Amino acid sequence: MEKYAVWGNPIVQSLSPKIQMCFAEQTQQSMEYVAKLGDLTQFEQQLAVFFAEGGCGCNITAPFKERAYQFADQASERAQLAGSCNTLKKQADGKLYADNTDGVGLVTDLQRLNWLASNQQILILGAGGATKGVLLPLLQAKQNILLANRTLNKAEALAARFQPFGNIQAVAMEAIPVKSYDLIINATSAGLSGGAIDMHPDILRLGRAHYDMQYAKGDDTPFIALCKSLGATKVSDGLGMLVAQAAHAFYLWRGIMPDFARIYQELKP
Repeated sequence: MEKYAVWGNPIVQSLSPKIQMCFAEQTQQSMEYVAKLGDLTQFEQQLAVFFAEGGCGCNITAPFKERAYQFADQASERAQLAGSCNTLKKQADGKLYADNTDGVGLVTDLQRLNWLASNQQILILGAGGATKGVLLPLLQAKQNILLANRTLNKAEALAARFQPFGNIQAVAMEAIPVKSYDLIINATSAGLSGGAIDMHPDILRLGRAHYDMQYAKGDDTPFIALCKSLGATKVSDGLGMLVAQAAHAFYLWRGIMPDFARIYQELKP
């Protein structure tokens, strides 16, 4: 039986094994998929052993996405631009191929929600690793992006990197123009820590749709709770993105695209 895994630290909270085994069952694929705790100092050695012992592919989550990308022999354009990967595949020649399916997972979930039309104005909060992984597919979907971050030069550097692929601008978090955005995406870690996002509440109040790339089991994320408190009704957390990015990884490994929306409905609280 072909072996797959997800690597992270911490990893106990990961839904990936459940999701991938649902896909395997749905598509009648015989495979094993387990969660592996990555060691902060020995991670690369762990990966080498996993693949040397017959591993076929794996997903990568925090804090190893950049290190796994560096470890790979080859990479997709979207992984190269992100400088990180969430998926590794061992190819027939033994070389490791890195891909980043986060962005295409987000776009796929926005399509499921019917929130994606061309030429929309999208405000993305945060310019960290989560944002890097999603910019190319959003720009390829003809979205106009305003990237807001506490540290302006970080947002400016990221916007400059992706400017050849579409319309993307940078702004400091406290200087976001107060207007109506078609979609506001939270890509900050404030959702995890419960910290506040330092911005004018009218920006959230005027937003037409609100998407949090984080998800919380059986509860609203702090960002979604804040948006709801300001009267927002079109809100979604990142569970659909998680399932969709997993589906694209599964397709890379197995050559079959599972029905991600069906699995999402089964997992939804």
